[in-house]
Amino acid sequence: MQLVSPALPIGAYAYSQGLEYAVHAGWVHDEVTALEWLQGLSRFALGTLDLPLLWRLHGAWGAPDAAAVQRWNAQLLAARETAELRAEELHLGRALARVLVELGIHEAGQWQGAGPGFATMFSLAAVRWRIGAGEAMSGYLWAWAENQVLAAVKLVPLGQSAGQRLLYRLSQDMPAIVERARSLGDDAIGVGVFAPALASALHETQYTRLFRS
Repeated sequence: MQLVSPALPIGAYAYSQGLEYAVHAGWVHDEVTALEWLQGLSRFALGTLDLPLLWRLHGAWGAPDAAAVQRWNAQLLAARETAELRAEELHLGRALARVLVELGIHEAGQWQGAGPGFATMFSLAAVRWRIGAGEAMSGYLWAWAENQVLAAVKLVPLGQSAGQRLLYRLSQDMPAIVERARSLGDDAIGVGVFAPALASALHETQYTRLFRS
């Protein structure tokens, strides 16, 4: 619960992952379109990239297999389509590494200057704290959904009740998303949506911004 808490001091609240531009462009403008946007990302980005790699990273840390950790971490970073998304990945990974060092997982310190992805450090924490891979994947997806819903509440804007409805609908999909992620082969890992990458790229030159991505 500490690992998925919004109070974890890694700065995830500063990133919208392209949602800010999607609202600016009118692609997302109410509760219905916000749900469609977030469901698409959870199913065909988080569910087909982050979670399958988190599954593999969890196994690599537990083996232990340092070469596999390096390989899956490199694939995670390479899959980030824009400068903003890559910067977000590195910022969250390094921030979580600092937190883990303070909590006694000292091997995370070796990664602070090495460009760790967020899922790489998240999976390390899960293994060292004896959190199962399935539970870690569910927690990772929940933490992402909570952060994105909070961004949607601010940006669209939406009311707090609408935000809770969004979280409830997204949580209903999570068991199936996690189960599918566990079954994907190596050659099926990747992002299957293009609008968020386009939004992220256009966000870099957006005139006014509240979020860093």
